[in-house]
Amino acid sequence: MTPLFSVLYVIGITAESMTAALSAGRQKLDLFGVMLIASITALGGGTVRDIVLGAYPLTWVGEPMYLLVVLAASIVTVSMSFLMHYFRHLFLLLDALGLAVFSVLGAQKALHLGHGFLIAATAAVITGVFGGILRDLLSDRVPLVFSGEFYASISLLAVCVYMGLLHVDVGEHNAAIITVVVAFLARIASMYYGKGLPVFEYRGADQPIDPRIRLSARMVKAGARKAKRTLHLDRASYVAMSKLRPPMRLRMTRNKQDWDLNSDGPGQGS
Repeated sequence: MTPLFSVLYVIGITAESMTAALSAGRQKLDLFGVMLIASITALGGGTVRDIVLGAYPLTWVGEPMYLLVVLAASIVTVSMSFLMHYFRHLFLLLDALGLAVFSVLGAQKALHLGHGFLIAATAAVITGVFGGILRDLLSDRVPLVFSGEFYASISLLAVCVYMGLLHVDVGEHNAAIITVVVAFLARIASMYYGKGLPVFEYRGADQPIDPRIRLSARMVKAGARKAKRTLHLDRASYVAMSKLRPPMRLRMTRNKQDWDLNSDGPGQGS
């Protein structure tokens, strides 16, 4: 990890731990619970990534300073919680920056271990969003990552941009910086314009049906009934015609073929 990314990583885990501490405060947890939630949120994504990739020691185990930063940030948040609402927008910006940095670091970790695009994308998503998923699960709520925002999608975008830049021979350091900028701006734009992924909502029998779907279903049923009636008429006509005509038999002789139009009499060729 380069010095620049070390600084950005510290900023990211600090912001994540502070927002997690505030979330724990809304659940009325004690100080231990606050520090635990903050640590899981800030370091959980990288921990799960390293376990999945088999990369040991874990990042915060090899560099215990990161754990100290997280714990200190959670304690400061508890001590100065009355000021935290003034920094709401700042936290959103730092969270977006942390998502971009975590995604790039996750992709780099997988690529350095010799994995391809798919595993790099998985590692980026895990690093970027899994800490927040663990925080929300421990807080007994649906993870915000699944609420339709462009969040995990930003991690996938970061991997595509980063590996695309590497493919065109852009240096690893420059590619990482460009990717962080692109992912950060994409996250800010998605929050500003309120864009996100389509949300699937299923309510069983109470779910209303789109009138266009009703019309399409009605047209399909009408076409099926018409085709059935046509098939029935054609079949009836065929049966009636077969009753009017005597059966035909094909009789083979040595020199020619005779068509026998009378089932009981000899054929015309005999």
